[in-house]
Amino acid sequence: MGLADWGDVPTWIGAGGAIGAAVFAYQTITSQRRQIGEQRSFIAEQSRFMGEQQQNLEMERAELRAAAEDRRSTQARRVRMHERRAGATTDGQGAVVPDDHWVVTAHNESDVPVHDVEVRFGSAHTAAEVHEWRGHWNQSVESRGERLTLPVHVLGPGRAARFLSQHWSPTTLHNNRPTLYFTDDNGVRWMLDSYGKLDEAPAPGAS
Repeated sequence: MGLADWGDVPTWIGAGGAIGAAVFAYQTITSQRRQIGEQRSFIAEQSRFMGEQQQNLEMERAELRAAAEDRRSTQARRVRMHERRAGATTDGQGAVVPDDHWVVTAHNESDVPVHDVEVRFGSAHTAAEVHEWRGHWNQSVESRGERLTLPVHVLGPGRAARFLSQHWSPTTLHNNRPTLYFTDDNGVRWMLDSYGKLDEAPAPGAS
């Protein structure tokens, strides 16, 4: 065997360096890809966690809002309204004369007063008169107490007031159903319609 051809050594060194650089670059790229994958997994996990946390917070807020609304309307839900049509009579020939006015009783069943109590018929009509009412809703109008001014400034706990509408034709009577308005002891204004729907009353001038 002859001596090695050292003239090829620089070529070998260059080739070895290129292979080493390629291996290093591959390892670097592989490491970077692994790091990127881990970062993406971490970000996805964090996003999932944050999403769950946000959902839980929103549910808790909704429950708190519902509880607050329930507390807000506690007294208002204990104010009742009973309405009926009245005035049906018979004429001299025995024919029935239709009902011609509304009789509305507002009863404060809560343990604190309500204020500025009034009944509106349709969108524009107020009660023709109002009286303090003692006893049960099914008693006759002769059981009423003293006449009150409108609106009724204070209706104490367990007290009732009876509101009478104007006298109308049957069509006008039908088209002007009563709505009760009152302010609770916390200063919130409410409206209760003849179908039992309770809502916070819009501020004056609101559309």
